[in-house]
Amino acid sequence: MAALPPPKAILFDIGGVCVVSPFQAILDYEIENGIPVGYINFAIQIGPHDSGAWQRVERGEVDLDDEWFEEFRKQLSIREHWAEYWRKTTLKRNSGAGAAPKTSDYVPAVPNIDAKKLFWRMMRISRTPDPWMYPALKKLRASGRFVLGALSNTVHFPTGILDDEGVLFERGLLHPPHPHPHADDSSNIQDAFDIFISSAHVGVRKPDPGAYELAVRELNRVGKEKGIGGVEAGEVLFLDDIGVNLKWAKRSGLRTIKVDLGRTREAVLELEGQTGVRLVEEKGRL
Repeated sequence: MAALPPPKAILFDIGGVCVVSPFQAILDYEIENGIPVGYINFAIQIGPHDSGAWQRVERGEVDLDDEWFEEFRKQLSIREHWAEYWRKTTLKRNSGAGAAPKTSDYVPAVPNIDAKKLFWRMMRISRTPDPWMYPALKKLRASGRFVLGALSNTVHFPTGILDDEGVLFERGLLHPPHPHPHADDSSNIQDAFDIFISSAHVGVRKPDPGAYELAVRELNRVGKEKGIGGVEAGEVLFLDDIGVNLKWAKRSGLRTIKVDLGRTREAVLELEGQTGVRLVEEKGRL
């Protein structure tokens, strides 16, 4: 099978790809509070898609205020969703090799989740650039060979909003101290891209096919402006850490790379192979 040509455009998710994953904050919260690992993300992803608090805030349909935090807490506390996850994980634990799966009708109380505390922990951890992907992004930009875009499910932060500790929330990146800072070490991650599509600002979020269609249109526009040429869906390489987002990106014709939690280095090596640009120093190789 012949290797694919390098992409014309590279489209990045932000959280869990270019910056440290908010899923890490979720995992830490679950472990600290004795919540079955994976439940919170399950409760977020299952929605419901149209009316779930998380889905609505990422489409910019509601304000980020105490009323929303209460709605988010309720989304994480839907007993039917908790029971579904509990039974699924219990069934998996009780399924030994060659044994018939066993489970019971017993379902414990829904975990008490401090949604506001959890949310702000997710936001704070997401201010740290990923140590592998962020430098790779800068190298790709310096090469001038690609249209670079971001397609991120995000929220709109009102001016002057305070976090759960009463501290003014700053959205900028937290770059590590460097004796000779680079001119492109901007605290605004949007400066690293030719286009930046925020779900809360355009009203459509992944995995809605409309999000990918919008991204391809914008990448195509910029490609022509930069002299790279028009960009079609099959010439876009998309990186994300959520499987369903990648599934629908593929259905929309995009090429994809999965970025697993804690394994961005491996994803960067794959990105290097597809672009032909050296992104990892020799000492960082296997």
